[in-house]
Amino acid sequence: MFAVIRTGGKQYRVAKDAVLKVEKLEAEASATITFDQVLAVGGESGTTIGAPTVKGATVTATVIAQDRLAKVIIFKKRRRQNSRRKNGHRQPVTVVRISAINAA
Repeated sequence: MFAVIRTGGKQYRVAKDAVLKVEKLEAEASATITFDQVLAVGGESGTTIGAPTVKGATVTATVIAQDRLAKVIIFKKRRRQNSRRKNGHRQPVTVVRISAINAA
């Protein structure tokens, strides 16, 4: 069974026991969170597409850790101007493990 959820402005295809990194959520490690914006649910009996979400469907996940992604280097240079600028950024993420998919 799988589901497509929306969180942090992005969509993720998830299955039971899948580990994924989503945009930072306000939750402590080992907390349980519920995603209620389920766009689609699929399994052996077929696929249900929501309009825009599937009524009554939820995905439950457990927070593993609050983490940060690898550093992204932003480098800007203007040729022949002796102008350079270097900046770095690490995006905060929440690592979650999907524990259950509840279809309506």
